[in-house]
Amino acid sequence: MKTVKFGIIGAGVLAPLHAKAITSNPQAKLVAITDIDQQKADTLSKEFGVEKTFTNYEEMLREPIDVVCLCVPSGMHAKFAVTCAAMGKHILCEKPLDINFQQMDQMIEACRVANVKLGAVFQRRTLPQFIAAKEAKERRLIGNMMMIHAYLKYFRDDDYYASAGWRGKWELDGGGALMNQGVHGIDLLQWIGGEIESVFAYNATLARKDIEVEDTAVAVVKFKDGGFGTIQGATSVFPEQQTSIEVNGDKGTVKVSDTTVDIWEFLNSNGEIEKPQLPHPDHDGHSIIIGDMVEAILEDRDPIISGIEARKSVEIILAIYESARSGREVVLTDFHPFKS
Repeated sequence: MKTVKFGIIGAGVLAPLHAKAITSNPQAKLVAITDIDQQKADTLSKEFGVEKTFTNYEEMLREPIDVVCLCVPSGMHAKFAVTCAAMGKHILCEKPLDINFQQMDQMIEACRVANVKLGAVFQRRTLPQFIAAKEAKERRLIGNMMMIHAYLKYFRDDDYYASAGWRGKWELDGGGALMNQGVHGIDLLQWIGGEIESVFAYNATLARKDIEVEDTAVAVVKFKDGGFGTIQGATSVFPEQQTSIEVNGDKGTVKVSDTTVDIWEFLNSNGEIEKPQLPHPDHDGHSIIIGDMVEAILEDRDPIISGIEARKSVEIILAIYESARSGREVVLTDFHPFKS
């Protein structure tokens, strides 16, 4: 049985999720970790039994590694990805793909030229309740989609933003409630609802006055195939709520969150209400994403969430920021389409 060897760049908050998923996969092996803070790298390596640690990521890339997991600040993803690709390493990138068009397109193109795979971590796509919501929309169990809403309401205090120098800064965080926390739900919104035609939005920093980015945002979206949607994103509300998606059609509604199914009702052909059973929500998303990356390499196929697919949520967020800044509707096809 062939083993796919992994390395992790960045030993911060997200790295243990990757390390646990890698070490629990029988076809994967975590062989190296790098972080500019040697103590962080050593602590993580000791927890997961990894022999080699580095403070210079380029030294790690000279090791016999197949895949690199990028767990660094959002605005640094492209920098590391381009170097990894040039050295022939496949890449699994934490969300968001990066924070602007130039950097996202640069890393996508670098992976294409080097013929390496670029995957992204949007683990909520693997949860059965969100998959079922997408299927309900695609199979028209809800009839025609009228509306879809993303409720992305979180709470982050001053200590959170002070915990790392890049948090809440445009340069490396790329945004606030939407780019950092809400990007998962915005990815779900377009994945389930379909291609977004335009957005109109407002955002502001209402609670945390010492950060540069937004902590509160609302947007109205229009879908190419019909229907409207809303995005409510915040890190300013208490108590924090689960990521939740609600899809309303003329024959049914589904509303699902990270751990619950709140509404799941349809009208059948006889006009009777149906409430089918759903699988129990599962939170092992990182393991599924890691497992898919292993299979993508062994089978020589694209990961389930490719770089181009991961770019979509950032494009929507950047359009929202532009709409809030300009006070006008932003049409996405005119904004910054990907050009290979």
